[in-house]
Amino acid sequence: MIPVNAPIWQTSLAQDWSALSWQEQMQRMIRDPATLLERLGLCAAEQPDIAAALGQFPLRVTEAFLAKIEPGNWHDPLLLQILPQAAEQLERPGYSDDPLAEKITNPIPGLIHKYNGRVLLITTGACAVHCRYCFRRNFPYQDNNPSRADWQRALDYIAERPDIHEVILSGGDPLAANDGYLEQLISRIADIPHIDTLRLHTRQPLVLPHRITPELLTILTRSRLQTVMVIHCNHANEIDTHTEQALAQLKQVGVTLLNQSVLLRGINDDAGTLATLSRRLFAAGVLPYYLHLLDHVRGASHFEVTESDAKTLVADLLTRLPGYLVPRLVREIPGQGSKTPIAL
Repeated sequence: MIPVNAPIWQTSLAQDWSALSWQEQMQRMIRDPATLLERLGLCAAEQPDIAAALGQFPLRVTEAFLAKIEPGNWHDPLLLQILPQAAEQLERPGYSDDPLAEKITNPIPGLIHKYNGRVLLITTGACAVHCRYCFRRNFPYQDNNPSRADWQRALDYIAERPDIHEVILSGGDPLAANDGYLEQLISRIADIPHIDTLRLHTRQPLVLPHRITPELLTILTRSRLQTVMVIHCNHANEIDTHTEQALAQLKQVGVTLLNQSVLLRGINDDAGTLATLSRRLFAAGVLPYYLHLLDHVRGASHFEVTESDAKTLVADLLTRLPGYLVPRLVREIPGQGSKTPIAL
């Protein structure tokens, strides 16, 4: 019998996580490395320096994502994306807390305006998983947590600029926000006549697929806006039956589905792995979009794949796949007018 005061992760073992609501799954996220390793049958003594990485960026992972990780395997490509490591403490030249210089494109709390024709709203600082390579792992969310008045300032900023046609909801993860909040925000965006596209960047279909509810589908498709969802999938093992069902529901209601990946050393830095990912995505109704070179955020240098190696990899990928399944290799350079394609 599980004690009444047992840790929340123990109580989750007594029931099927997939029977819980998405909100309950968010509440029951694993936040302690010792718990994570115990659940995976791994010995914490083999990685004694994990705790040192938690001060800057805490651990967060859902049961849904944990279920996709191979027990007993320190090198599982999904585990490596979320496991704190001592290497995060390494200091390397060129790595910073703000690798994309977003502070200078953040004129109003919650709004980032980097590129012509589109703006990004920091919908929430919350995520259902903390990816260790996240370029916003050090982002000042406390300064970008808009009040109702601040959202009006952001919406006024958009309304005053008729050259803006697309609003991107990001974070954090925008789908970590509740339905009422999203419904109100999307409705107010749709009231701006020159906005025609709503884009969401999210990991939720992969790490919390139960977030794709009938209520959310209605919210995403009720307005006049064309809705695009960019999921962030780095490895084919992230796509299981639950994720396939969530993506199928989104596609059924007319949401355009794209994927962007980050090229990560030891996780997806070979052509075979990426080819499998592209085929798996396409089978699930998602078109590969971008393959990003790592943003140079402090704490993530151990994931870097050099540009030279990336170009060789993508050249190999072109021989394995039809062109429409090969994501565009890009790097984001602060101050440029778009993502920068990497010529092979």
